[in-house]
Amino acid sequence: MAFTRLSAILSVALAATQVCAVPAKRVTCKTGQVTANAACCALFPVVELMQDQLFDGSECGEEAHSALRLSFHDAIGFSLRGGKGGGADGSILAFNKTENAFHANGGIDDITDGQFPIFLQSGLSAGDFVHLAAAVGTSNCPGAPRLEFMFGRPPPKAPAPDLTVPEPTDTVTKILERFADAGFSPPEAVALLSSHTIAAADVVDVTIPGTPFDSTVGTFDTQVFLEVLLKGKLFPGNGSQPGEVLSPLAGEMRLQSDFRISQDPRTACFWQAMVNNQELMIAEFRAAMSKLQVLGQDKSRLIDCSDVVPVPKSFTGNIKFPATFSRKDVQIACPLLPFPNLATVAGPAPTIPPVPGS
Repeated sequence: MAFTRLSAILSVALAATQVCAVPAKRVTCKTGQVTANAACCALFPVVELMQDQLFDGSECGEEAHSALRLSFHDAIGFSLRGGKGGGADGSILAFNKTENAFHANGGIDDITDGQFPIFLQSGLSAGDFVHLAAAVGTSNCPGAPRLEFMFGRPPPKAPAPDLTVPEPTDTVTKILERFADAGFSPPEAVALLSSHTIAAADVVDVTIPGTPFDSTVGTFDTQVFLEVLLKGKLFPGNGSQPGEVLSPLAGEMRLQSDFRISQDPRTACFWQAMVNNQELMIAEFRAAMSKLQVLGQDKSRLIDCSDVVPVPKSFTGNIKFPATFSRKDVQIACPLLPFPNLATVAGPAPTIPPVPGS
C-alpha cells in the first residue's frame, strides 16, 4: 500500500516537472545547424572535415575503430592518486612520437598519423580533437550509442607515462586494478570492452593485421559478448601468439584478456548479461565513455556539445550464433543468469574477413 502511494506521488511530481519545464534555448549556427550552445557552432565544420578526410565519408571502417581505441589509450593514462598523466587530454596525439613507442600502443601510429594533419587544420586542442573524433567515428557504426562530447580541454602538458594501458597478456586482477586506479569498477571495465564489437587486432599477430574480434565488426552489437564465450577451435594466423587464445571462428581473434574476463567470477555475470541485450550494452557503454572522456579534466569548465555528434543508425535485431554453433558451444561462467535463446545462422561455418584498410 505504501509502495502504491509512493508511486502515485512520484508520478504526480514527474508530471508537474514535465509541465513546468522550460525548453532550453537553441542556437542556429551560421552554417545552418542548431545547437544548445553557440560555442559548439565551431565544431560542426570540424565534424564535416573528420567525416570527409578521416572517416572516408562517414564509414564504420578501420579509422572509426581506431579513433575509438585512441580515445581509450589517451584517457586511461590517469590515476586518481596522481602521477600517471593528464587523462583525456590528447597527449597521445600531441606527443605521439613518445606514446606510440609504448608496447601497449602498438599499431596506434596509423591513426595518429592519419589524425595529426587534420588536427592541425581543426584549431582544436589535442584532447578535444581525439575525443570528438572518437564520438564521431563511433556514430558511423550502426547500433552504437550517440556518445557525449564535452568541449574545452586545455592543451596537454606532457606525455602520459608508459604502462598505463592494460594489455591482453595481463591477468584479470592486474587489469581490474588498473581500471580501479583510474576510477572504474569491474562492470564499467566490461562496459568499455563493448568497443571490441567494432575492433580488430593489428599487432597481436603481425601476419594478419585487421583481424576482427567478432563476426559483425561493422555493427555495434553484442555479438562479441557471445563469441568470446564460444568454445575455441583454432588460431587465425601464425599459431598461438602472446595475448590470444583459441578462437571459435576462422579469421577471428579472441584476446586472452577478453576470454579471462568473461570467465572470472568478478565480471562473468555482467559479461553474460550483455549477450543479446543491446539496450543494456549501449547504456552502460555510453555512461562509461562519458566518464572516460573527461578523466583528468575540470568538467565544470567544459561545454556540453554532444549535439554536434551525428546520430547513429539503430540496430534492433537479435544477434545469432554463427553457423554450426549453438547453446552447447557456450562456455557458461555465470550459472546465476539464464542464457538467452538465440537462433543460428544457416550454412557452413564462416571465415571472417579482415577489416578493410588495415
